[in-house]
Amino acid sequence: MLRKLILIWMAFSALSFASNEKPLKIALLKYNGGGDWYANPTSLPNLAKYCNANQGMNIETDIPTVEVGSPELFNYPFVHMTGHGNVVFNEQELDNLRAYLGGGGFLHADDNYGMDPYIRPQLEKIFPGSKLVELPFSHPIFHQKFDFPNGLPKIHEHDGKAPQAFGLFHEGRLVALYTYETDLGDGWEDQDVHKDPNEVREKALKMGANILRYVFSN
Repeated sequence: MLRKLILIWMAFSALSFASNEKPLKIALLKYNGGGDWYANPTSLPNLAKYCNANQGMNIETDIPTVEVGSPELFNYPFVHMTGHGNVVFNEQELDNLRAYLGGGGFLHADDNYGMDPYIRPQLEKIFPGSKLVELPFSHPIFHQKFDFPNGLPKIHEHDGKAPQAFGLFHEGRLVALYTYETDLGDGWEDQDVHKDPNEVREKALKMGANILRYVFSN
């Protein structure tokens, strides 16, 4: 019954995206474990404004925070998480995420440098037996309004590795995206925070816009 209600609600969200009448809601995910879930405070508001201005979307720019285990999670079709450190989902939080993602929600986790060894095993606990898989460059998420033929753009160097996008799939649907060695969220922040060149910030914002468009059109 819960899943049916979530799917009905998601259908109305898709209609609002198409008709541009009711603002779409996205949120920042607050998690436990000691990691700085609150990093990059200007990133999501800036991304929402960019999508509204450049893609004709209607995303609410006042971005709330929602806890992993809260029933409020189901009010947001898209949630984003970031940080530099530890991430822990307890059993109740895993159950909540499982219902949320299985019912149509979407999670984007963006490593802000240091999250990697913690977030991977936590994501794979959501649907037992499921594994993160690297998305090929041909995946539609890279080819929405903006085309990224080589996959994720490189925003910050970190360890100098190539950026990678990993997906968690459930019943054939991409339900979670984990972006590694790119730091998209830093690129979405106000320019004076990280002093990234405009062309670098533009790449980050375009990729973020692709992610949101993919989520709200699928």
